[in-house]
Amino acid sequence: MEPTVMDGKLLAKSIRIELKKRASALAVRTGKIPMLATIMAGNNPDSLMYIEMKAKNCAAVGIESKKIFLPEDANTQSVIEIIRSLNSDPLVTGILLQHPTPPQIDVQACFDAIAKEKDADGVTSASFGAMSFKREAFVSATALGIMKLLAHYRIETAGRHAVVLGRSPILGKPAAMLLLNADATVTVCHTKTKNLPEMVKQADILVAAVGRPRFVQAQWLKPGVVLVDAGYNEGAGDADLDNCIPLCSAYTPVPGGVGPMTRVTLIGQTIEAAEKLFNEN
Repeated sequence: MEPTVMDGKLLAKSIRIELKKRASALAVRTGKIPMLATIMAGNNPDSLMYIEMKAKNCAAVGIESKKIFLPEDANTQSVIEIIRSLNSDPLVTGILLQHPTPPQIDVQACFDAIAKEKDADGVTSASFGAMSFKREAFVSATALGIMKLLAHYRIETAGRHAVVLGRSPILGKPAAMLLLNADATVTVCHTKTKNLPEMVKQADILVAAVGRPRFVQAQWLKPGVVLVDAGYNEGAGDADLDNCIPLCSAYTPVPGGVGPMTRVTLIGQTIEAAEKLFNEN
């Protein structure tokens, strides 16, 4: 049987149709348009490409985007000052700090400066804590995008063993918590994990988020695994996808899988924030 291709590009397209309706209705009701503000420090070409893609996606649903560029030598305080100004800007409803940032910047300190009600990317400690306890919160856009893909393609999570390969605070950890909240049994693996191939082979659902091209090998996989490849490394994912596909019951393509879902989830949370902020004011 051919594996199911979990097409994030197609699903994101259908979600954008609904988001456009919500943004339009909000504009009619309040006279205001949601806005995503993106901050980028440095000149990473991949980050610049992602920012342009996010701005394009914002335009596609009828919301505004604002891009703020800081020099390579920007420090933590300068980023926080920008974030605080955006927190107090009534036109801005979502704030994104593009990562990675230059090494001198304390990324989590900057994330935590984002007002919780504008944390469209779900990166603050407060948002993570609330999400972990199933409280209302914005969620890591990539992790939530993954869960939406699994739900759309009717991938059962309850009682299944999910292995998350990667422990970053913006993807691995929130993905693990969302899967745990969805009643999966979750193992988190990382660079210090011993016998990594044997651990990965236990996965009914594997989320590959290690940031290394073609790292996951076909011989590591259990037949019938659901493979969510959240990596993007110059056109390659974190799995050796061509060789892994025959072992999968379902998988995400790269590109066109997780990436589009990250962007549409980010925009969706920006609109959700606007609905709350505009209706309160």
